[in-house]
Amino acid sequence: MSAVSAFRRLHESGCFVIPNPWDIGTARYLKHLGFAALATTSSGFSFSRGLPDTDWAVPRDMALGHIAEIVSATDLPVNADFESGYAHDPEALAENVRLCVATGVAGLSIEDATGDRNHPLYDLPLAVERIRAARAAIDETGTGVLLTARAECHLVGHPEPLRESIKRLVAYAEAGADVLYAPGPRTRDDIHAIVSAVTPKPVNVLVSSAIGLTVSQLAELGVRRISVGSALARAAWGAFMQAAESIAQDGSFDGFADARPFVDLNEFFRRDLKERATKS
Repeated sequence: MSAVSAFRRLHESGCFVIPNPWDIGTARYLKHLGFAALATTSSGFSFSRGLPDTDWAVPRDMALGHIAEIVSATDLPVNADFESGYAHDPEALAENVRLCVATGVAGLSIEDATGDRNHPLYDLPLAVERIRAARAAIDETGTGVLLTARAECHLVGHPEPLRESIKRLVAYAEAGADVLYAPGPRTRDDIHAIVSAVTPKPVNVLVSSAIGLTVSQLAELGVRRISVGSALARAAWGAFMQAAESIAQDGSFDGFADARPFVDLNEFFRRDLKERATKS
């Protein structure tokens, strides 16, 4: 079964977690843990390159190179966090989507955030046109890659984020999005409202902090896909920063207490390399 077919089947029933690696090593370890699919994280990658998480800081081609690297790291389906498509104009967006599909992804997401603090969301007619353009570009490739449309209302501080998110997600579903995603909601009621509004389309929920809900509880709400965004990268950064700050500020090495032993990591990658060599 192709990665795209496998990815599409994951969205047909049940609920799955799609974690977000930011390099080859983390992708390999997540595969080892048995996850069925992976998603890139624009912020996790940006931070690893010493950059903020914005379209202008990470050029399109740099993002495409990273996406291709994650795709090639495992045989799992990969969904690309493709930000706002690295273009404002629908025609330019469509070309960028075609380039993203060419990396071998099984899915990709397009945001409706403009990057402009004074006008943080695309006006709905243009936002819908952009999703239609992305849909048409994917269809022209004949790959069946899944399109996720994101409503960024919660993240940009919209005054009525839930109401506006639902309005936009319904419109994006009609424009051809396969999956709907509004990062930000944390309560059962809000998540249920989004799922109910776009059913039977699958919904992705972001869990990037401890929101008090488990995978099984989110599944009960009808959530089909759970991503963690930058959370795994930030967890790694948190441990690194704490240990480094202890050395710099206190001359203490106590921050190493919870570090995984060298032998654990080295042996994992030794075994993993042998496994890759056997399959190649």
